[in-house]
Amino acid sequence: QVRLVESGGGLVQPGGSLTLSCAASRNIFSIYILAWYRQAPGKERDFVARITLGATNYAESVKGRFTISRNITKDTLYLQMDNLKPEDTAVYYCSADIDGRGSVSWGQGTQVTVSS
Repeated sequence: QVRLVESGGGLVQPGGSLTLSCAASRNIFSIYILAWYRQAPGKERDFVARITLGATNYAESVKGRFTISRNITKDTLYLQMDNLKPEDTAVYYCSADIDGRGSVSWGQGTQVTVSS
């Protein structure tokens, strides 16, 4: 297991940008899957983006606007979010599956609100 702490959420206007961070309690270099999910009010938690052994993939709804990255020396996962839309409003969670076998650790979440 790994402890994850998200930060960087807030209120932003449509078209704006935010960068979310997720600090891990252990070295992230060998973690099999690092990912971001989000949950809007009254909806299920949805996949946003993941890094699997360095390869990235994204949900269609954020492709071209969001970028997932990691800093191995800081043991931190990032989500750069550009051209934000009101429908991006949600609580954003980072997750880690250390060995890819489905035992996932979650952070506490950070609120992102996109509104004018």
